[in-house]
Amino acid sequence: MFVLIAFTGKELLVPLTSSMYVPGKLHDVEHVLIDVGTGYYVEKTAEDAKDFFKRKIDFLTKQMEKIQPALQEKHVMKQAVMEMMSQKIQQLTALGATQPAKA
Repeated sequence: MFVLIAFTGKELLVPLTSSMYVPGKLHDVEHVLIDVGTGYYVEKTAEDAKDFFKRKIDFLTKQMEKIQPALQEKHVMKQAVMEMMSQKIQQLTALGATQPAKA
């Protein structure tokens, strides 16, 4: 949970892109503009914005919990493949060392 504390005239950085920010000042701390995705912005009260972000955090947390078991299974499968490849490389290296070099 986060707490929004804002004061009129407070300086902040306003995002123009994901990596470029410009300085700005707050003039209305009761209404905020939030990015709801795909380039759309919505003006909400500070309290409505808090509710929106709480719902978004809850949704993302549930999605992460759903994905976690599949991700763990994929990791185990990757480890098994890596181990098998390592064994094959060792076998090929040993086989190459035992064969006489051709001139």
